[in-house]
Amino acid sequence: MLITRTLEQTVRNRLFTGKAIILLGPRQVGKTTLVRQLAGAFPEEALWLSGDDPEAAQLLNRPSLARLRAMVGKHRVVVVDEAQRIPEIGLTLKLMHDNIEGLQVIATGSSALDLADATQEPLTGRKWEYRILPLSFRELVDHHGLLTERGLLKHRLVYGAYPDVATHPGEEVQQLSTLTTAYLYKDVFRLEQLKKPVLLENIARALALQVGSEVSYHELGQRVGAAPQTVEKYIDLLEKAYIVFRLPALSRNLRNEIKKSRKIYFYDNGIRNAVIGNFSPVESRSDAGALWENYLVSERLKKLTCEESYARTWFWRTTEQQEIDYLEEFDGALSVFEFKWSPKAKIIFPKSLLNGYPIRETFGVTPENYDEFLL
Repeated sequence: MLITRTLEQTVRNRLFTGKAIILLGPRQVGKTTLVRQLAGAFPEEALWLSGDDPEAAQLLNRPSLARLRAMVGKHRVVVVDEAQRIPEIGLTLKLMHDNIEGLQVIATGSSALDLADATQEPLTGRKWEYRILPLSFRELVDHHGLLTERGLLKHRLVYGAYPDVATHPGEEVQQLSTLTTAYLYKDVFRLEQLKKPVLLENIARALALQVGSEVSYHELGQRVGAAPQTVEKYIDLLEKAYIVFRLPALSRNLRNEIKKSRKIYFYDNGIRNAVIGNFSPVESRSDAGALWENYLVSERLKKLTCEESYARTWFWRTTEQQEIDYLEEFDGALSVFEFKWSPKAKIIFPKSLLNGYPIRETFGVTPENYDEFLL
């Protein structure tokens, strides 16, 4: 069952516009499937190379221009899948892009650990770069309708929306267990050659248990037995592997605002629950509020990513424990959002925030109206 990705048309519109296309994202989110859909329009003109193929990887490692021309031949499209496995791939892509006229280069990578850095300088001004994440609320609504997707909310809070999870009902736990053990940490372990891989897993587990709360590197280090600098490094690796992402604290105007703090969320609720080994129904869980918050923040991130929005995102808290779950800044004004799992919960927007910043809107997000926030 193929679910159409929102980015497909965006990327398709930028084929043959004079730039390479770089697709980044976690493993098993459908990058290869998306590229096959794009390349399917040129069945006889697309050359497919994979960094997982040792021979292809060797040929693409610092080749001469003559070798590249021979490899490309009469193809109009060259796809390099899992490109992060090829040393200095950025220079190779630049060589192809700059010297083979009319060629569309497409590269995918399941980790920003190497590919994003490798292509940053060589392809400056020469690339369109996109992130492909697990299936979004909008993509699932477009696929089977709003009523059906709303009815699956509690399911998404527990199992998330990786393509193989969403399209294999009844196999969610098996799919997520495979994803977590076989794929998620793979690039981190391979590229960084970590001396303590167990520490990375312990930090991921600790982060999963702190979703929705501020994260202190010092306190986390005490919990897992590591220095704060080590904790920060490992969180950075988890972020570059598209397992977690950081949300910083907004702090500009008010004296009592919390500064230099951050919350850390998982890109997918199912992965978060797999990390702690808990797939219990939402109704029986003490962390339902955390699941709700992680779901909304990660889904909003997918929305902004698909829209190519340049909005900046934050949370807000003061030393007096006033707090707002999520804020977006766009053109100098703030949209302020508070999340409540219970539709009956009272929602308060602190006057100090409303009076201290230019506010565009305030919105309380509950299971009754969350589709407005995500669509």
